[in-house]
Amino acid sequence: MTVDLIAVVPRNSRGRGVQRYYDAQSECAFFVSEPSDQPELWRRYLNGARDVYRRFGVEQALEYDAVADGASTSLFFAALDADGDMVAGTRMQGPYTDTGQAHALVEWAGHPGAEDLRRMIAARIPHGVVEAKGAWVARDAAHRAELGAAISRTVLHGARLLGARYGFATVASFTVSRHEACGAVAAERIPAVPYPDERYRTVPLWWDTRSYGAFAEESQRSATRAEQDALGLPPVRPLDTRCGAGRATEGRRGHGR
Repeated sequence: MTVDLIAVVPRNSRGRGVQRYYDAQSECAFFVSEPSDQPELWRRYLNGARDVYRRFGVEQALEYDAVADGASTSLFFAALDADGDMVAGTRMQGPYTDTGQAHALVEWAGHPGAEDLRRMIAARIPHGVVEAKGAWVARDAAHRAELGAAISRTVLHGARLLGARYGFATVASFTVSRHEACGAVAAERIPAVPYPDERYRTVPLWWDTRSYGAFAEESQRSATRAEQDALGLPPVRPLDTRCGAGRATEGRRGHGR
């Protein structure tokens, strides 16, 4: 199925500051912008996020009032289906210049692993760290699994668009395998925390824009490359992760430290 991107883009979102690509797996067009450049698109992203978070009883984790003005968001991604309905989105913070900017440290405050996580973030900041927040997929969206994978890939796109090597996010433990399929690596020695409440076990994940391909599934590597081509991002020279026969597990562990 082919979607005409111009046909589904919101009326006032056809001008400056919008980049776009099409995800054939979810059959959705993705739009990338800064909140100040596309306020209507940003408003729709926030409203969709609030609806989803409220439905799961975790609206407080969105911190709507604190982020609504867009000042803390460097870029956001919004997925629109063929009818122009927004069905998924996420936003990026950073690149960080100080560990104190990372929201993850608020989530781990007072819990085991907080200092290890702080050191892990600090070690990566010189290379660029972008944190993904406010991810959501509409419950009634078609191709929910494909949209979930597409949202995971936006962490790689957001990091590269913002000139950072690392993407970072905290996610519910039951979603880890989905993100690992897209090249994410779980942070080692960081125990899960009950965030945003006791129903959840939240864990930190890293996406290394230079080595994710060693860990991602082929379908996700191909989709990532195609989407970054559409965004005008040049190919990245991958690291020598030395993940040959018998070394893949060692390589994954090394990238989660």
